[in-house]
Amino acid sequence: QVQLVESGGGLVQAGGSLRLSCAAAGRTFNNYLMAWFRQAPGKAREFVGAIRWSGGSTVDADLVKGRFTISRDNAKNTVYLQMNSLKPEDTAVYYCAARLSYYSNKPNEYNYWGQGTQVTVSS
Repeated sequence: QVQLVESGGGLVQAGGSLRLSCAAAGRTFNNYLMAWFRQAPGKAREFVGAIRWSGGSTVDADLVKGRFTISRDNAKNTVYLQMNSLKPEDTAVYYCAARLSYYSNKPNEYNYWGQGTQVTVSS
């Protein structure tokens, strides 16, 4: 059984930083694409970025250009989302997701999801 557990969310003032973690368990994730999505109230779930355990990351430039960074720690089976210069519009529930295949930014193409962690940015 694949398990993805996010942590690190919270309340932060605009301009602040948070680091989200996604701990993965249940199988070997070497060939998996790990992604971060977010969903604000009343809005569709949107792609933030993705990384493979073997390396390489993509962050949606339109959303988070120059502010967010995705990284991984293979030894800990954990993926991170470092968020800097946070804005009130970054407020959302952030989800970690995984799929065994090529790159995708479509949430319905991901097989496994975490429970989400709330990020709230105050102005």
